Amino acid sequence: MSKPLRKVVFPVAGLGTRFLPATKVVAKEMLPVLDKPLIQYAVDEAVDAGADTLVFVTNRYKHAIADYFDKAYELEAKLQEKGKDELLALVQGTLPRNVRAIFVTQPEALGLGHAVLCAKPVVGDEPFGVILPDDLIWNQGKGALGQMAELAQGQGAGGVIAVEEVPQTDTDKYGIVDATPIDPRSAQIRHMVEKPKPSEAPSNLAVVGRYVLPGRIFELLEKTTPGAGGEIQLTDAIDALLKEQGKVLAYRFEGTRFDCGNKAGLVRATMHMALQDPKLAPVVRELLAGL
Repeated sequence: MSKPLRKVVFPVAGLGTRFLPATKVVAKEMLPVLDKPLIQYAVDEAVDAGADTLVFVTNRYKHAIADYFDKAYELEAKLQEKGKDELLALVQGTLPRNVRAIFVTQPEALGLGHAVLCAKPVVGDEPFGVILPDDLIWNQGKGALGQMAELAQGQGAGGVIAVEEVPQTDTDKYGIVDATPIDPRSAQIRHMVEKPKPSEAPSNLAVVGRYVLPGRIFELLEKTTPGAGGEIQLTDAIDALLKEQGKVLAYRFEGTRFDCGNKAGLVRATMHMALQDPKLAPVVRELLAGL
């Protein structure tokens, strides 16, 4: 990848059924981890990686994310009038001034690959990132996507996929890679398979919610045959990219991943973030000691 990463795609069209009834009216990406919604953590990571164009692939019913990143004139005026400058800065800082948000509709829920393909008119043929906001990845230093973008440029890779080890019994929940190690954190992918049975999985290295991909992936997605449930799998298109370009890397990012697509992961993320806050950490420790 020769060009710097400027655009990041956020597939956010899901209905969030695991969090009903809350997600009947609140987009799952707007569920808070402390005082920030999941989507804010994802956007902050994208901006940290150098992105100036954020593409949200949503459905026609979800307006909360667009509202969140829009200017809140009345709220800002009230905060300014009352001299609440810190809160005003928080409200105005959800999206930096040099960053634009573009919203694209996914007309049907046809899988992650189809959601990414919906962003083609905005992204074009340049390299781009994909962040799944359900996967909150916390790191004290550079964010996971930023690490991956640097690797892609440094290695001249056609793409970089975030991976982490999962129990062998859980391989049927993830895309799994078969890869040859390059160093302790990166490996060259030979093959990818979507949700293999534990007995058939080539490894326990699972693909998680971060990708750096070339614009070429869109043409491959257009040629990808829908699989089970009529969904277009991003994994299948990346496998086709492997056959074509060869150098696609798996990367074990620095940081801790929380699967906030389920209640347990959201609770873990909330507890973890609370422990990073000097004011809240004693409260959490007192509660845990009492339990």
